[in-house]
Amino acid sequence: MRLDEYIEDLEPDEEAERRRLAKEKSYAITDHLETVERRFDDVISGDSLVGSSAPSIFVGRSNYPDIPVGLLSPVGDEDRAEDYVTDGKWYQQDYGIDDVLQRRTGLLNSSKRANVDAPSIASQLAPSVHDVWDGFVGVQREVAIADRPVDLEIGLDSKPDLNLDVGTDVATPRGPRANARDAELRENPHVPRQVEKTLEDDDWQAQGAMNYLYRRGFDVYEINSILSAGALGEADQRRLVPTRWSITAVDDAVGEYLRGRIRNRPSVDEVQVWMNEYVGNRYWVILAPGTWEFELVEMKAPGSVWNPDPGGNIWMGSASEGYEGRTGYVEETAGAYYASRLGALEHLESIGRQAKCLVLREVSDEYWAPVGVWQVRESVRNAFEGEYGTAETFHDAVATVTQQLPVSLARLKRKSELAAGLQSNLAAFTGR
Repeated sequence: MRLDEYIEDLEPDEEAERRRLAKEKSYAITDHLETVERRFDDVISGDSLVGSSAPSIFVGRSNYPDIPVGLLSPVGDEDRAEDYVTDGKWYQQDYGIDDVLQRRTGLLNSSKRANVDAPSIASQLAPSVHDVWDGFVGVQREVAIADRPVDLEIGLDSKPDLNLDVGTDVATPRGPRANARDAELRENPHVPRQVEKTLEDDDWQAQGAMNYLYRRGFDVYEINSILSAGALGEADQRRLVPTRWSITAVDDAVGEYLRGRIRNRPSVDEVQVWMNEYVGNRYWVILAPGTWEFELVEMKAPGSVWNPDPGGNIWMGSASEGYEGRTGYVEETAGAYYASRLGALEHLESIGRQAKCLVLREVSDEYWAPVGVWQVRESVRNAFEGEYGTAETFHDAVATVTQQLPVSLARLKRKSELAAGLQSNLAAFTGR
């Protein structure tokens, strides 16, 4: 389908209606927190959570290396614990911002402080995290490597604090928190054989173990949890990894693996434009013939969560890489870069091709609360469903798509190396 026809077929935005709904949803969260508080009062028995079910973990980064480690459990809704796990199903079920916040506010984060290398910093003889499978940290690690929610009992040292942490551009929002005294398993967790294999091999480097699990069908969400619990890598290198860091680390590691898979594949043979829109974010993905190059350009509208001044200008950020990849961490677009790159690489690997890829992310003021980088990953992954538009050249595609963006072509070229044509490769000149 020609690109102009593709764009004409896209559903027009109902800006006013979406803005009204966003405001309504923000108030709905406040009402939901009151329901959560009543549920906690009914379920918490004395200073314990009896018969709770933990579907996931959280590892914080404050005061690193002595960090908070937590068990996340849906209080009063244990039978639906799997619904509280952040993964691609949330996109498939069309979760909105309010749905995500309600899931996260329903999870109690029962946490203790621990050293990233050892569970007890009080003793110089404390074992490394590699050896720890008892106590609070041990229970947390058991939950992380299990393939389904684990029944347990948690002893609390304090009443839950119901203040909502709205999260970051990488991590999902977090709900109520309480200081934990201890935790005890009430069942034997089921651990997949592939995960057991990575645990048993003390000489397996983390990247190789992550790639192995990914090839065996584990999604990045599951691998992230295992890495965060210090259960991947060479034995003397294993340590607890803050959740925010582990999310980006896994996206980066798996992305590098996929980049290696496509580097000798033939190029796509036409310029393709794909579009997807989700939770106030719109993504344009442009694939063009040539060897692998990638760039993410973000445009954040005034009044959006990361550009809160309603009277300001569009904020722009970008990061890119060439055929050999990157050597340094991306600062300006951070976790969104690695998540969007992963989605593009998965598509190219699935069709056995490589391409020059430009992802344009427009963040509207409908994105009134962050839900985590998973929505970037899933939006780009799912952008490749359905039809796409075609253009004669890469720059024709950029010029046409820019007409749908909140910035001019001239401004986009000042920010984007690919749009400005600064990263030409040999194939562009030889016609290969």
